[in-house]
Amino acid sequence: MSKKLPTRQEDYSLWYNELVKRAGLAENSAVRGCMVIKPYGYAIWEKMQRQLDDMFKRTGHENAYFPLFVPKSLFEAEEKNAEGFAKECAVVTHYRLQTDPDNPGKLRVDPNAKLEEELIVRPTSEAIIWSTYKNWVQSYRDLPLLINQWANVVRWEMRTRLFLRTAEFLWQEGHTAHATAEEAVAETRQMLDVYAEFAEEHMALPVVKGVKTPNERFAGAEDTYCIEALMQDGKALQAGTSHFLGQNFAKAFDVTFATKEGGLEHVWGTSWGVSTRLMGALVMAHSDDEGLVLPPKLAPIQVVIVPIYKSGELDALLERIRPIQQGFIARGIAVKVDSRDTERPGFKFAEWEMKGVPVRLAIGARDLDAGTVEVARRDTKEKMSLPLADIVASVDQLLNDIQVNIYQKAKKFRETHTTRVDSYDEFKRVLDNEAGFVLAHYDGTSETEERIKTETKATVRCLALNEPDEDGVCMVTGQPSVRRAYFARAY
Repeated sequence: MSKKLPTRQEDYSLWYNELVKRAGLAENSAVRGCMVIKPYGYAIWEKMQRQLDDMFKRTGHENAYFPLFVPKSLFEAEEKNAEGFAKECAVVTHYRLQTDPDNPGKLRVDPNAKLEEELIVRPTSEAIIWSTYKNWVQSYRDLPLLINQWANVVRWEMRTRLFLRTAEFLWQEGHTAHATAEEAVAETRQMLDVYAEFAEEHMALPVVKGVKTPNERFAGAEDTYCIEALMQDGKALQAGTSHFLGQNFAKAFDVTFATKEGGLEHVWGTSWGVSTRLMGALVMAHSDDEGLVLPPKLAPIQVVIVPIYKSGELDALLERIRPIQQGFIARGIAVKVDSRDTERPGFKFAEWEMKGVPVRLAIGARDLDAGTVEVARRDTKEKMSLPLADIVASVDQLLNDIQVNIYQKAKKFRETHTTRVDSYDEFKRVLDNEAGFVLAHYDGTSETEERIKTETKATVRCLALNEPDEDGVCMVTGQPSVRRAYFARAY
């Protein structure tokens, strides 16, 4: 392997960027602000996608696909939404290129090929989807409409970072229509629970479920629910959102339905999404100075077997390893035998450690003769010698233990980096010296929230759903407050 990674302590940002590249997850592309997701990184995303897709379908949702382009007039229809995304939009104005008469061999935009109406490259799909729903919904019998799409979106970011903030990214977006406000709110909350379950059970990432303040709410929503996670540098990361749209989009696109009673009403809407930003969360929440640490449920390779052999012995050793490999496959465990004869075992150990493979087996002929296998776990770096006879069952249990341990470690980190404060001075001191989540009273006004953000760079991450009401006073203005909010500096 090349020289060691920068440490998290030295330069967390550089550590993250280098790790994403060296672990083979992604790299910068020829298009400024966009990334290439490499096969190993895409394999992790595929596992995320597969699991989430199963969870969506279990809750009654179906997949569809809608156009990449949104006519400007449709985009403008819901004013708050259009205004909220206006500064991030990529816009198509022409539909043809032509040879440049002044520069042989070059092309230019054909000035005569201007579109009658500009097309927005979707930053989110509410506009195009709700204009479609107008044709799909006539009666209460057509509801609820439970649709999800897996797609790419474009938000023109100038300051980008692989996975966390790129001009184009991959995501899923659910868009549902309901007969009542109660049904739509229940859907919004249900999908928040799905995201939280996925984060905790599969990503091994503890999250706080909450609702956003009006300042942080999705443009065009009545309420935005979110899951917030804590990264190892003490910064928060919004890992998923679920929006109750009220009737805003239904009214903007005139999506109505005939009720059972014979009346005509606008439907109630939701939208919800997670993106490849979860890949960044996975890296930052668990990894260490030697490389990735992947929870087994999302690891593309859960077990790697490194043969230990002398010259001329490899083929015979691989034959003896094959039944072990087949045993893992039969158990549903993703296993790889690193049979390269161009690299030494030490190089392979370091490479698979960098890639975060949860369990490594080093197997030589002498081990097989003795009926034991050297097993190393990535999360604790502990090595052990296990009996060959029940190695598949032992490793299966070990993978479960690693999944739990990674979650518990992240949860303990969050607990030790969550602080309750009562004064603004203490709030600033904790942010500067300890970081993490800070629970504090504030008066709930946009002005106070904006002042705190300007002065400390901390935002209200959410009003946690499980945080009890508690009378207090705003740490800034001294005005009454009925509950604490979660504050943090964030990605």
